[in-house]
Amino acid sequence: MVIFGLGGTAQDALRYSKLCINAIFHEPLERSAAIKLVRSTRMLVVHEFQRYLRVPVMTEVRLVTGDGGRVTATSQEISSGGMSLKGTHPPETGTPVEVSFSLLTLPRVWVRGNVAWKKSDKSFGIRFDSTDERRQRLKEWLAAYLES
Repeated sequence: MVIFGLGGTAQDALRYSKLCINAIFHEPLERSAAIKLVRSTRMLVVHEFQRYLRVPVMTEVRLVTGDGGRVTATSQEISSGGMSLKGTHPPETGTPVEVSFSLLTLPRVWVRGNVAWKKSDKSFGIRFDSTDERRQRLKEWLAAYLES
């Protein structure tokens, strides 16, 4: 989220910085200056959107648990940090898994992760291993999805 202030001076902006104001529209408000300010904060919004973007997409996901068990589930949402799924036999919270899935234009991806949560409605969440470099393909796909 970007928080804009309206009016005031640079000193006023510093005084109100505890309110987490990211940018100030100076008075009198001029169209060209306002457009320039909004454009300059665009990357803050894009970065946050990429960081927390959850794409609602349904695809078959195969999981291999740490003990060699196999589970098939359906994705509900996916982000660069993990995914939420629904399946008939969700693994227990904390279980290490390797997930594999395909997305529209993205060929099959394999990523390590852990079951982060599990609900009684048979939905569960996977948090991807941040050190797994194979996650990069997913990040690129999500960035391209954002741009389209």
